[in-house]
Parts: sequence; structure tokens; C-alpha cells
Amino acid sequence: MAASTMFNEEQINKMKGLKREPDFIEVQCGCTSRKYGDTIGKLKIFANGQFLIDCVCTTGCKEGNMTPYDFEKHSGKDGARKWTHHIWVSIGEEKIPLHKTVLLKYYKHTSNEASTSCRGKRIFHRDEFIRCSRCKKERRFRMRTKEECRIYHDALLARRWKCVNWPYDKIDCDAGEERSSRRSCRGCPRLPACEGCTTCVCLGCLKCRFKDCNCRTCVDFMQNAEPS
Repeated sequence: MAASTMFNEEQINKMKGLKREPDFIEVQCGCTSRKYGDTIGKLKIFANGQFLIDCVCTTGCKEGNMTPYDFEKHSGKDGARKWTHHIWVSIGEEKIPLHKTVLLKYYKHTSNEASTSCRGKRIFHRDEFIRCSRCKKERRFRMRTKEECRIYHDALLARRWKCVNWPYDKIDCDAGEERSSRRSCRGCPRLPACEGCTTCVCLGCLKCRFKDCNCRTCVDFMQNAEPS
């Protein structure tokens, strides 16, 4: 869909710095730090749902095509990272956070995946286990990288996963299972024997959800999840 047939809401027409191009619109945005004050940028929203920001905080600043997350970090904003709440646009004399505007309805995870950094968000995934359909022993899967998350994800979707399919070493059902005391340690950075907390349990991110996967979990995430 072309930008000329989108972005027609009255609220957008009132935004400061509005500029319309064939495949995107541009509006002035900003992020406020207690230490550095307002950092001003130009937010480009493309027809495909991608969000990019060029910083104009100083005449010498060369930071361009930044993700909203990177712009928030560049501004020196302290505290928790939540760019949808911290980056604002100007409507009249008011600074309106993005999450209170109509702009976020155009955001699409699939269009922003390549430029979004899971490492920046510090999302942690604890180790997971899958039970062999034959011997019923549980095997550990590491979840530190996107590749490891995909290996676990695909194994979880397998109808009858078996020990011989374990990706790390060649084993069969005769191989011993981890001791229960060892299985309780799943890598949580907060507490070694954690049973699951907000630090180590992820409910969905671009590291463990995949746009080329047709399972319901991934499809729902890519279509419906709010930007974070």
C-alpha cells in the first residue's frame, strides 16, 4: 500500500514537522533525558511498517536511520527502555508519547526485525527441556542465541521428537538423563535454581519468534504483538 493512501488521520496532520513522501511520512520527534534535556529527531514511518529516526540533536550529529530503541539510547534517557512511552511527537505545544498516537498502528514487527536488536533489550532466555517421545527422558536445549532458539522452537514443533534428534551430541535413548538437581539450574542470571521469573522467562521477542515460521505462536506474534 502506498503512503499516499495511508496516514490520513487528523491527528497526523497536526503533528509538527509533517512531511509526506511517496513511500513514507516524516514527523518531528524527541526523547527527553533528565541530564541532557530534549533530543530532537525526524521519525520516518514507511508504508511497509518500518520506523527509522534521523537525529538532529546538534548540527554535527551524524546518527541516522536509527531504530527507535537506538534513538532512545542515543538521547541519554535513563531508566527502563520503553521507547513507545519515551519518544514523543509534538502536537501544538504538547509532547505526546508515541503510544498515545495513531502512529503505532502502522508499526510492523516483520518490517523492523532486521534493524531491531534483541541484545539491546537484554532479553534473556533460560534453558528449556524437551521430553523424548520414546524413552521419556528430558533433554536440555540452550537458548542463548537466535540460532539456538530456532533449534529448540523447531524441535518443540516436532510431533515425535527423539533423543537421536538432540542437536549438540550424538546420543540415543540409552544415554543418561541429567540429575534432577542439575535440571533445576536453567541459567537464570538472578537465581541459579529459579523456577521461572520475569528475568529469565520470555513471552515472545524477535529472538525466539520467527517471521518465516507458520506456527500459530509466531504468526500471532508477528501480526499482533505491540512494539517494545
